[in-house]
Amino acid sequence: NLTGGIKGGVHVTDVTNASRTMLMNIHSLRWDQTLIEFFNIPNGVILPEIRSCSEVFGRMVDGPLAETKIAGCIGDQQAALLGQMCFLSGQAKSTFGTGCFVLYNTGRKPVISEHGLLTTVAFKMGAHTDPIYALEGSVAVAGFAAKWLMENLEVVDSYQDLTMKADTVENTNGVHFVPAFSGLYAPYWRSDARGTISGLTMEMTDAHLMRATLEGICFQTKDVLQSMQSDTGHPTTALNVDGGMSVSDTFLQILTNLCGIPVVRPKMVETTALGAALAAGFAVGVWRMHSVKSDCDTYVPTICYKEQKTKYDMWKNAIKQSIGWNRDNDEDNDDFAGF
Repeated sequence: NLTGGIKGGVHVTDVTNASRTMLMNIHSLRWDQTLIEFFNIPNGVILPEIRSCSEVFGRMVDGPLAETKIAGCIGDQQAALLGQMCFLSGQAKSTFGTGCFVLYNTGRKPVISEHGLLTTVAFKMGAHTDPIYALEGSVAVAGFAAKWLMENLEVVDSYQDLTMKADTVENTNGVHFVPAFSGLYAPYWRSDARGTISGLTMEMTDAHLMRATLEGICFQTKDVLQSMQSDTGHPTTALNVDGGMSVSDTFLQILTNLCGIPVVRPKMVETTALGAALAAGFAVGVWRMHSVKSDCDTYVPTICYKEQKTKYDMWKNAIKQSIGWNRDNDEDNDDFAGF
């Protein structure tokens, strides 16, 4: 519509958005006839031309921006990966909103996951460049767990209050909160999982529950990072973060402690918007890839590996206890033995 719609406008999309339709072959970057037939797409449907994320698609036809070039098009999480300057293979980012979305740049080679992750196109910076691929892990509940405490249980008034209260205790006193309200997503994919709060004792306080909530989100992130390491054979050396939850220093310190790697938060927190701007800017020569830099705050672990492992082992036990509540799905709890 920006380029004229039915009156001569361009009918195009980019590789990242096309990949989300489940109709594009991620290797050829073309619409896949087998998939089109599988999903019973009618013959009369005209699918858009698939292009890169960074090239001039057309120009605005009217309004105050008439004749302005439209030079970038990229999916939401891929834009955040780009905005985090994760240009190189091995770099990863995690967006913490209501859910959590982790993307790991695998370079020019698509890595087919055997550990519960999605293989996707990260970006393609120009019509004549090679595509860059990624592994993606989605966690259903992140910030929504905090929202649940605020709105459903009414035990805290705001996210800031939650993190401040969590910071008043050094640990969860053995409490684990698995926020599987709608099942578990990556890397488990268990629809029969349900939210559990375990390890309760008479000594537990609301502060312990607040901290267990933050730890549960961090452990789910670690689950995804562990799967990425298993698929690629390479550990993630740092995690770039953004999203609403990343404003909290307390949350990020817990995240770096439990994941055991540096956590990096850019000063420019609107990374999705920045990524879209970079895609357009690269196309018209405003910036050159790899020349753009970002000022960041870095958080590093303050606990030892032994403590990390002990905590993670307890988390895995809590995960196992959250499985099997919805028996209608007839899923086997033993499937978790490998995670």
